[in-house]
Amino acid sequence: MAYSLDPRLAADTLFAAQFPLCEVRVMNDARYPWLIAVPRISGAVELFGLSSRDSDQVWLEIQALGALVGGLAEVEKVNIGALGNMVRQLHVHIVGRRLGDPAWPGPVWGHSPTQPYGPDEAVALIEQVAALARSF
Repeated sequence: MAYSLDPRLAADTLFAAQFPLCEVRVMNDARYPWLIAVPRISGAVELFGLSSRDSDQVWLEIQALGALVGGLAEVEKVNIGALGNMVRQLHVHIVGRRLGDPAWPGPVWGHSPTQPYGPDEAVALIEQVAALARSF
């Protein structure tokens, strides 16, 4: 069975780049620099279910993405998590947070309706992610 992106992830995100193992997408919510790394492994549900090699690669990619998000001017803290309660497909959220952001200090999930990016607003973040992917 070939890898395919869960339709809910596809609907809520914008494609940013292909890393060696993960497809990286930007959550379509302009309030946060929010990336989602989805390992391109058919049927993957849990991080602990990956092979050692794939697990190591996923973590390398997540660490690099976390550093990218953490280096953005507006970010004070980076949250990284893989919940999977709504979407079973393995995916890891990398979210830039700041004191006083709309969800602070709680989680970003479900606190209020998303604010989708306007035309070209996500381009800079997508370009940064794509540049990072080329360095792998």
